[in-house]
Amino acid sequence: MLGTARPTQNSAGALSRLQSQKTHLKSICLQYLLLNSHCFCLLKNGMGLIIFFLCAYVPKTEAGRCKWAEVLEDLRRIKTSKDIDVSLYTANTDEDEECQELVMRCFFLETEVIIQECRIKNCSKIQDVWNIWKNGNDSFEKNKLASTKSEKCKECEEYEEKNFTEFVQNFEKVIQRNCKH
Repeated sequence: MLGTARPTQNSAGALSRLQSQKTHLKSICLQYLLLNSHCFCLLKNGMGLIIFFLCAYVPKTEAGRCKWAEVLEDLRRIKTSKDIDVSLYTANTDEDEECQELVMRCFFLETEVIIQECRIKNCSKIQDVWNIWKNGNDSFEKNKLASTKSEKCKECEEYEEKNFTEFVQNFEKVIQRNCKH
């Protein structure tokens, strides 16, 4: 039977394979429906019922998941890292709603600083930090998020510099807030 399993370790490759499997499954659904020009005929046999339910289920599973969930999982993995010691511009979690996209961008830009720090110190969580940066940038690219700078919103460098632990805590809060919308 066809199925898609969630990858056990978050990586760009595993996420890509999962998305590829879902796309392939949707393609199979479409082909099956096109080959059987009478849609109700497919309900007469077992395989038709299975494909019908899979076609109805797959799009809903993707829509119900927050687009930042993978980033949140990686943040939880790096949160306790003892070998990342860096001060980062840390956006406020209580920014106005119209500034949320810019706040998210600031957090993702600061992950580049963490990546550089990890390269210098050869830290153990570099792959997780890389995943955060990659998944965040992919989400911004896919959704073509492009807000204009508001007079209310700060530039990233205008935020206070905080230690790594506080940065991760605020980043998590912003993502959780974003996922609730």
